[in-house]
Amino acid sequence: MSTDTRVIPIFRIFDYKKAIEFYIDWLGFKMDWEHKFDETSPIYMQVSKGEIVLHLSEHHGDASPGSKAYIETVEVKSYHKELTAKNYRFNHPGLEIAPWNAPCMEVIDPFSNKLLFTEKGK
Repeated sequence: MSTDTRVIPIFRIFDYKKAIEFYIDWLGFKMDWEHKFDETSPIYMQVSKGEIVLHLSEHHGDASPGSKAYIETVEVKSYHKELTAKNYRFNHPGLEIAPWNAPCMEVIDPFSNKLLFTEKGK
């Protein structure tokens, strides 16, 4: 398989404004693009933060609510501190040391999807 291969999780969403509040305003992702076939169609969009890329979809059948993405990154403790300082009233993630001996933080979006941010095991 090519080294150019990427995997991009698709998370099911149900409310555009809640998705923006969670992913853009709180987690600090940026909106890369969004698509609707017309004004009454569900939205499909891409958000990213550094190398983390997610697709968010209101389309029935694209994904099931309650999915989970394992995100291996760096500076999880700093990111946790940044998020808790924002005092987002719907989510107060903890920070723990995972069994693989690395800091780890899980956040749950308004649609029950989970993002587990962690560092490589030591």
